[in-house]
Amino acid sequence: MPMISTKTNVAISEEQELTLKSELGKAISILSGKSEQWLMLSLEDKCRLYFKGDNSKPIAYVEVKVFGKIDYSQSNKLTAKICEILDNVLGIDASNVYIKYEEVDMWGWNGSNF
Repeated sequence: MPMISTKTNVAISEEQELTLKSELGKAISILSGKSEQWLMLSLEDKCRLYFKGDNSKPIAYVEVKVFGKIDYSQSNKLTAKICEILDNVLGIDASNVYIKYEEVDMWGWNGSNF
């Protein structure tokens, strides 16, 4: 039950949104036992983000929340893939991307908790 939330200061077109949905859906499988089947995505564009006191360049802040433990080496590969996707789709350089990982030990769905 992963969740990927992305905030960026650039506009996201409908075509880019669909590409991000598809590419992030594939990328989540880098984490063992995770798939697009259970992935929830949130995309927020045109956010007021500053990095190093500047907002003149494309910036992204991404949160990856996962039910259970996250393997470090797999998360490292996912970080590289997310940065690649953001660069290819939105022109955001990896040096302007922060990614936060969060392991969640309780997750609710369909009226009950895991």
